[in-house]
Amino acid sequence: MAAHPDDETLGASGCLQALHAAGARVDIVVASDGEAAFPALGEEDRAALGRRRRAELVESLRVQGLDQAAIHWLGLPDSGLSGHAEDLTEVLRELLADADCCVLPWPYDPHPDHSTVGACVLAAAPVTAHCWSYPIWMWHWTAEDSPDIPWRRAFTCALSDEQRARKSAGIKAFVSQLERGPDGSDPILPPDVLEHFDRDHEVLFRESRAQSAPIARFSELYAAQADPWQTEDSWYERRKRQTLLAALPREHYRHAIEPACGTGTLTAELARRADRVSAFDAVADVVTATQRRQLPGVTVAQAILPAGFPDETADLVVLSEILYYLSDEDLRKTVDNAITSLASGGDLVLAHWRPWAPEATRDGAEAHELVAARPELSTVVEHRDEEFLLHVLRRQ
Repeated sequence: MAAHPDDETLGASGCLQALHAAGARVDIVVASDGEAAFPALGEEDRAALGRRRRAELVESLRVQGLDQAAIHWLGLPDSGLSGHAEDLTEVLRELLADADCCVLPWPYDPHPDHSTVGACVLAAAPVTAHCWSYPIWMWHWTAEDSPDIPWRRAFTCALSDEQRARKSAGIKAFVSQLERGPDGSDPILPPDVLEHFDRDHEVLFRESRAQSAPIARFSELYAAQADPWQTEDSWYERRKRQTLLAALPREHYRHAIEPACGTGTLTAELARRADRVSAFDAVADVVTATQRRQLPGVTVAQAILPAGFPDETADLVVLSEILYYLSDEDLRKTVDNAITSLASGGDLVLAHWRPWAPEATRDGAEAHELVAARPELSTVVEHRDEEFLLHVLRRQ
């Protein structure tokens, strides 16, 4: 997605080339024609500039090897996209319905058109799509040590020599932006701006969801497959489960609480290590299936985090593969409730996959860092490997 023709090339050409080479279908959505690049132009000259910029994008994609990409021209007013945000979001919702990945302008880019398109994409993208943003004017107008830049969620996309050469050729195709305007004004992309995009890598920010992952998404997964994460059979799940059980500092617990228990695979193991287990999940069918296991000492209920914690205290709470699906507020309240439920000296266990699921608001590392920073907790066990993180934190 681009606010104007050339944004996609400046910010994400290498990324798009790599996706295309890997077999992805690449579509380009351009919100405006960029006709207001030179504000002093009259209506007729603006229309001509818009047509020229469309032709430049077609040529740019050709020299980048992306000429098979479909271009969706939305024709919204350049420098006025904020006034069309609602319409833009609706159009994008339809265009992005089957998208696996959305590459969009950074939603906090200093240019209002860029920030508008970025925000609209995030509002319209399906919950199953990975979202990555690329900065444009941030490089020129924002200090790199600014707290507004989310460097923690920044990743680099390395460009090969061939990709870099194609990107350079693609940028050069936007002649209208490299030369003086028809009114004699300075180029939109002078050499000092272009320097930011003449690198052997591109920087993209992983964009997170603002809201907790919808329960309907998990219901869909369980409706399609009884055990979508293969908790019984996959080596990842079996290894993580055994590592978690081995990390428990005590041989036996009085009362364990397991939110988001899923199909009850871990619940059954916890039942062997505790007198009682209070488990709950948000998906009704999963709760019913887990109840049918009739695990000794286990009660299973339906509840949606951050609610669901029983009133009675526990000496063990296990939060596995759930925290990264929660919004900031839901995460805070969930941890509040978990700590409240723990007796002094009780153990809080965190276990999460390291990669970033498309439905997630953050990755596992960030979730663990936020919880471990709580002053009520101290770290007892820490395990890190290439696939998952595990912490045992003790309430003071």
